[in-house]
Amino acid sequence: MENILIGTETFVPFLTEEKIQARVKELAAELMKDYEGKTPIFLGILNGAFMFMGDLLKHYESPCEVDFMRLSSYGDEKISSGKVKMLKDLACDVKGRDLIIVEDIVDSGLSIKFMEQLIEEHHPKSMKVVTLLLKPNSLKYNVKIDYIGFEIPSKFVIGYGLDYAQKYRNLSSIYVLKEENQ
Repeated sequence: MENILIGTETFVPFLTEEKIQARVKELAAELMKDYEGKTPIFLGILNGAFMFMGDLLKHYESPCEVDFMRLSSYGDEKISSGKVKMLKDLACDVKGRDLIIVEDIVDSGLSIKFMEQLIEEHHPKSMKVVTLLLKPNSLKYNVKIDYIGFEIPSKFVIGYGLDYAQKYRNLSSIYVLKEENQ
């Protein structure tokens, strides 16, 4: 893994593809155990969660359904705007169903809080959250994250679905913005 230069900013390797894939496989096994005998709906949050959710479902070897929502709180910036906009709503009926929200990263918790409030109105049987990355020191909202791939520091990351101005989502590993003293 080599450094990536974007304008004047350098991104350095953070999580390798192998490390990510091993953890995704573990998360799928946990979910299969917890949802044994059930058919949950995996709800991916676009655009960021598409790679994580795709890999997670490859290892989830039990019946399930899939849907997507699209939210935006970043635009093309590196920090959240503090406001969530829904760009694509649910297409399935979640009433009385087990729902697994799949996120790429939980930063402040704003998007998860927004989703929980929105989805509760649809009366699911249960609702759990799985995220590839959690920045515990950045949380500003009291949200429960049920399955966590990796806890990471409050730094800007790209790759494996995570973007910088809608680019670099296609990287198979995750990179972190290099600090001046690194």
